[in-house]
Amino acid sequence: MTLPFTAPEFFRLFARYNLAVWPAQIALIGLAIAVLALVFARPLRSVRAIPALLALLWAWSGVAYHLAFFSEINPAAPLFGALFLAGAAAFAWEGVVRARLRFECTWNARCATGIALVAYALIVYPLLASQQGRGYPAMATFGLPCPTTLFTFGVLAFLRPPYRPYVFVAPLLWAAVGTLGALLFGIHEDLGLAAAGLAGALFALYPARRA
Repeated sequence: MTLPFTAPEFFRLFARYNLAVWPAQIALIGLAIAVLALVFARPLRSVRAIPALLALLWAWSGVAYHLAFFSEINPAAPLFGALFLAGAAAFAWEGVVRARLRFECTWNARCATGIALVAYALIVYPLLASQQGRGYPAMATFGLPCPTTLFTFGVLAFLRPPYRPYVFVAPLLWAAVGTLGALLFGIHEDLGLAAAGLAGALFALYPARRA
């Protein structure tokens, strides 16, 4: 497959994005920590707050990265931006407007998978990028599509039924895109999207039963 940009151009774009939006990366990690705190604290307001924060993260990736930066080197970027905005809309509609997304960790295999995916997105992912010689700023920091998608799958593992499976559609589509990009460009940290996508598909098709 021939892409309209090269690997060096791709990584230079990461650097341009990271330098342009700094220190937004810190705020985005703060949002991720807030999501985790709400999952485990489970205050009443978390019913709408967690989906609202996920929607914000997906809207950021769609606008601040795909539309504002990636569109400079990839004609498909507007479509990707639309995908992320659609994902944000799904979280906002199901979780904020309808309040039909509820999250909890019951310390089972599904919860352990969610914790592992979150840890991968926030901790392991940047370490792997650095080991591959792509330290900051030429790395995908949290808030960019792939680590955000990995984190999202982790949070969706905490969903308790009933829920609408369509909230998994945008993350699953990007997992496929990101895995292809990882194979083409040798971005080893993004290969985690394949496992995350498989787990997400299982979560969508087979909601865990509450004890």
